[in-house]
Amino acid sequence: MYEFHWGLRQPPFGTGIDPARFYPSVTHREGLARLHYLVEQGHRVGLLLGAAGMGKSLLLELLAAELRRQRISVVRASALGAEPEEFLARLLMGLGAGRPRGPMGVASCWRALEDRLIENRYQQIPTAILVDDADRAPRSVPQHMLRLAEFDPGTGARLTMVLAGRYDRMERLGLDLLDLAWLRADLEPWDLPETVGFIQAALERAGTSTMVFDDEALRRLHELAGGVPRRIVQLADLALAAGAGEKRTKIDARTVETACQELGLVEV
Repeated sequence: MYEFHWGLRQPPFGTGIDPARFYPSVTHREGLARLHYLVEQGHRVGLLLGAAGMGKSLLLELLAAELRRQRISVVRASALGAEPEEFLARLLMGLGAGRPRGPMGVASCWRALEDRLIENRYQQIPTAILVDDADRAPRSVPQHMLRLAEFDPGTGARLTMVLAGRYDRMERLGLDLLDLAWLRADLEPWDLPETVGFIQAALERAGTSTMVFDDEALRRLHELAGGVPRRIVQLADLALAAGAGEKRTKIDARTVETACQELGLVEV
C-alpha cells in the first residue's frame, strides 16, 4: 500500500468497472455521444470498437446508467463464453424478465424474450441491448444476435443493440449482422495531454493536487502505454508502488521503465 507515502486517502486507480472513474477524453466523449444518438434515433444496430484496454466495457456501463435515467429499458451483458441459452438468459435477467418457467432451453428463452420486447413496445418503452465482448461470443451466438436485430422491424419497435469488440475480431459476427450496423464508434488511444489529465484527475480524486510524476516520467509512461487507458493505469500504479518503496518524492522516467519491465508490456 503506497497511499500513505504519497499522501493519498485512497488508491487513485481502482479495479473493476466504475463509472465514477470515467475520464472524459475526446474519443470517449465522442463515442458516448454517438451511441446516445443511435439509441435516441431508434436505429437497430451500432458498433463500439477499440483495442483491448480502451475502456469499451466502462463506456457501455456509463451508457447503460445514463439510458436508465431516461426511462429506457437497458441490459448490458457479456457474450464471452456464453452459449445461446446462457446468452439469452442473461438478456432476460437484465431486462427484468427472469428466467422462463419450466425446463430451460433456447426456444423457451426466445419466447420469454420476445414477450418482454413486445411488452416494452406496447408500453412505448425503448429497449437497448448492450453486448460486451461480442467478438468473443461462441460461434453459435451471432445468429441469435442477428435474430434480435431483425426482430419486429416495424416503426413502433424501439429496439437498439450495441455490439462492442476489437477491430480485428468483429468479422466473427458475420457480414449479415455487421451490414445492419447504422454507425460505429471507434475508441482511439489517448494523446499525451489526455494521459496527463487522466493521471492528474486520478490523483486529485485520491486526495492530492500534487503531480507526483515529473514531466519526463509522464512522457515515458504515455509512450510505453501507447495511450491505452488500461496500460496507463497499470504502469502508473506500479510506478507509484515502486516509488514509495524507494521513498522517492517524485516519480521519474527510470521508475516508470522499471515498472514497465515488471509488467512485461513492452521491452524498454
